[in-house]
Amino acid sequence: MNPALTIPAFGPVLPEILMATGALIMVLFGAIRGERPGYAMNIIALALLVVTFVAVLMLPNERIETMGGSFVIDGFAKFMKALTLIASAGGVILSLDYMRREGISRFEYPILIVLSTIGMMMVISANDLIALYIGLELLSLSSYVIAAFDRDNVRSTEAGLKYFVLGSLSSGMLLYGSSLVYGFSGSVSFPAIATILQGNVGIGAIVGLVFVAAGIAFKISAVPFHMWTPDVYEGSPTPVTAFFAAAPKMAGMAMATRVFIDAFPGILVQWQQIIVFISIASMALGSFAAIGQRNIKRLMAYSSIGNVGYALIGLAAGTAEGVQGVIVYMAIYLAMTLGTFAVILGMRRGNVMYETVEDLSGMARTHPVLAFCLGMMMFSLAGIPPLAGFFAKFAVFNAAIEADLVALAIIGVVTSVIGAYYYLRIVKVMYFDEPAERYDAMPAGVKLVLALCSIFVVLFGIVPAPLVAAARAAASSLF
Repeated sequence: MNPALTIPAFGPVLPEILMATGALIMVLFGAIRGERPGYAMNIIALALLVVTFVAVLMLPNERIETMGGSFVIDGFAKFMKALTLIASAGGVILSLDYMRREGISRFEYPILIVLSTIGMMMVISANDLIALYIGLELLSLSSYVIAAFDRDNVRSTEAGLKYFVLGSLSSGMLLYGSSLVYGFSGSVSFPAIATILQGNVGIGAIVGLVFVAAGIAFKISAVPFHMWTPDVYEGSPTPVTAFFAAAPKMAGMAMATRVFIDAFPGILVQWQQIIVFISIASMALGSFAAIGQRNIKRLMAYSSIGNVGYALIGLAAGTAEGVQGVIVYMAIYLAMTLGTFAVILGMRRGNVMYETVEDLSGMARTHPVLAFCLGMMMFSLAGIPPLAGFFAKFAVFNAAIEADLVALAIIGVVTSVIGAYYYLRIVKVMYFDEPAERYDAMPAGVKLVLALCSIFVVLFGIVPAPLVAAARAAASSLF
């Protein structure tokens, strides 16, 4: 065999190969260094993520299937992998100072982030049910460990245990659903399933589809499989929570889009009903349950549930415009989430981290720039123009209306108005309540993340064309 002919087969998998090789080198390096603080490992992980990001951008835009058809690369996969790598890099940067000051800066953390990111990249490019499950388990197993990374903290270990137990249940549901789909279609390949399952399919395949949707819904924190989210978000170390709120959400929404659009396009009516229900339930719970929250991390957990509901509106449309809306929404959500958690990480006095809404009292007078940035994030999450969050919601609502899902769009608007209450309450506390004691100076890495996210949230409203054009091209690669 000519060796030159084997190179293109591995070309689309080059980013994953780079990450896996880097993870092995990091394990060896960490074993040699021992239990010394893992700051150098974090820098290596960041460099690895940057190199992989460049490798992803160099991939071709046309659809290429490799590894026996189980792995696919196209414009959609490129875009979502880029977002996932940005989110993972943000999670590492936000953790640099926090892990050191909390005394949990160990070399395993960045390795687990890298392994988790490999799993995310695999599920984004999975082209059959087996590859999807393998990637999902790699993502999940790494996530269970980093949720409980602060092993001397009861809340952290509890968060990891809850995540593990419920995650195992969801993996079983996904695997059971996949076996049913395979049994009634005769294939695990998405293109083959799409060819076989057309029009009126049997009840067995529909039941399998429901179980697959349930497994996916757990991974993206969608109702009614959201129960782990508030406890895990609150109990995990704050940088880990920021990572959970950003990176796995990118991969999860990409996975949902890939599965339903690629594998089940012929039964749109059946799965559309499932997505519409999950979307409405997530938006409603995210809007109402967050109102009474005092802990900011729990509030952001319910906010993420609501935001997943809004993103699912675009998927429910089942059109290229809907997928474009999903991509735009997730890109903007990434910036808003990382920016908000950057401010939360800045709420420190000495060795104490503060996490309640009341701890933001009078921040406009003690930290005016910080308050302004968090205020922008809150206004954007509420969907108030001209910030990026408004355009994100407009994109998915417009796609729903064009797909004759007018009622779903109206419900989205109503829940968005209700949800604006708890975002604006934070702004009110910062600007109108009596000031509390000043917080310590924010670490340089956290400042960098906050600055970049704030610039994006403002700049998108002024120059939306580049991201929208890229999202349109990525969405069109699925159709």
